[in-house]
Amino acid sequence: MRLVLAAVASLAIAGSAAAESLDIPSGTYKNDPTHTSVMWKVNHFGFSNYTGMFERGAITATVNLDADDVTQSSLDAGVTGTEVATLDPRGNGFDEEIASDMFINAVQHPSVSFKSTDIEVTGDNTANIHGELTLAGVTLPIVLETTLNAAANHPMAGAPAFGISAVGTFDRTDFGVESLAGPVGTDVTIEIQAEFIKAE
Repeated sequence: MRLVLAAVASLAIAGSAAAESLDIPSGTYKNDPTHTSVMWKVNHFGFSNYTGMFERGAITATVNLDADDVTQSSLDAGVTGTEVATLDPRGNGFDEEIASDMFINAVQHPSVSFKSTDIEVTGDNTANIHGELTLAGVTLPIVLETTLNAAANHPMAGAPAFGISAVGTFDRTDFGVESLAGPVGTDVTIEIQAEFIKAE
């Protein structure tokens, strides 16, 4: 499945000193897969918030950045839904269970995606990215609350870059994912960390 989280989503463009502009050039920016993560969290029988993630290599995200007016930028992100990583120590196929039709339904709908529809600057380094999340074949709106961590020339890549943190929540039953609803929470929180580097 393909998601956003940067999404993710996510994934955001927020203002720096001018709130709606960035001190890096406009253009197309791609996520650095080594430094991009999409984690999900759900309440587990009230005892804990169970966390899992997707393989870093399964995440792709592109930002078309308007550095002069970030509200005119756009984000297109995705995750391959079969690439679940729960890090379950039992080794009993729990990754595959999460990816199955019990939850993500990645066999029938292998792509989870997020496409931005609007960017709302909320502070000097924050923005709400409104967009459409497609999960298990259903598309619904979601908001990613995003913080710009830095926007500058990347010291290792030698190219303009920016990094963000983002979080969003959705009700999985709205997407038809109803397995164990109640004992296992219906609200799913997505947390995204991503670095974007300007494409050549």
